[in-house]
Amino acid sequence: MQTLQHLSKHIVYLTPVQKTDRPVLAAVTGNKKTLLIDAGNSVGHAQLFQDELLKHDINGDLLVLTHSHWDHVFGLEHIRIPVICHEKTYQHIKEMQPLSWEDQALDERVEEGTEIPFCADAIKLELGRNREISMPLPDIRFEKKLTIDLGDVTCIIDHVGGDHAKDSCIIYVPEEKTLFLGDCLYANLYAEKWNYTAEQASRLVEKMEAYDADTYILSHHDQPCTKQEMEAELNLMKQCTRAVVEHRGDRAKIERDLATEANRELTEHELETIGFFVNGYVE
Repeated sequence: MQTLQHLSKHIVYLTPVQKTDRPVLAAVTGNKKTLLIDAGNSVGHAQLFQDELLKHDINGDLLVLTHSHWDHVFGLEHIRIPVICHEKTYQHIKEMQPLSWEDQALDERVEEGTEIPFCADAIKLELGRNREISMPLPDIRFEKKLTIDLGDVTCIIDHVGGDHAKDSCIIYVPEEKTLFLGDCLYANLYAEKWNYTAEQASRLVEKMEAYDADTYILSHHDQPCTKQEMEAELNLMKQCTRAVVEHRGDRAKIERDLATEANRELTEHELETIGFFVNGYVE
């Protein structure tokens, strides 16, 4: 059961669902306006979020998209407020509008490698037989960074890109020291082998470290990450970025290097991350 969580006086969020790939949906409320984050993976998802918000007398005034993957934009049809997105997100939604989401079309895109089997299965499960997806184009576009004053609360929307999606944006709430990451820290899933590239990861880590945050919200994590947890994750990415280049993608050498540096056996998560970096290494 998805439930509305109160992170602070100004921030609430709806928990994710892994089975049908529902991401976190959030609301940041000031004394003038409320900014919603992401539209959800279906009209039903968007409706649930709206219903939960109304139980707490919260009404959205604006909505921002973190990126254009289906699970963050299929709920756009239900959105009746101005929508903000990056220019690349706008263009990708435009490209998605004429696509069919019926079984045959989905299966064909999986076969040709432009859709992921997990996503195709999740779409079928979330939407059932009603696959007529309407995605109105967003109202407001930006290129690099946009700041919104909600009244005593500020939201800084920053385009950060990354391997997962080139249009990924983060939302920073300085008064709450909270950073919404969307999916930007996840690997590139639209590849034969899931991967990180050293160049993109290095740039992304640099952007993350520029923000003074105590709480980090990733769209498909059940719980927010603490500062300590995020520092550990970013440090792992920095170690992998260095090691994959230094050892020219040699997995065995990278694993020995990081294990020696940590003075312990590597965890399953660390080994998986190393694998993603090795998959993305190109001489």
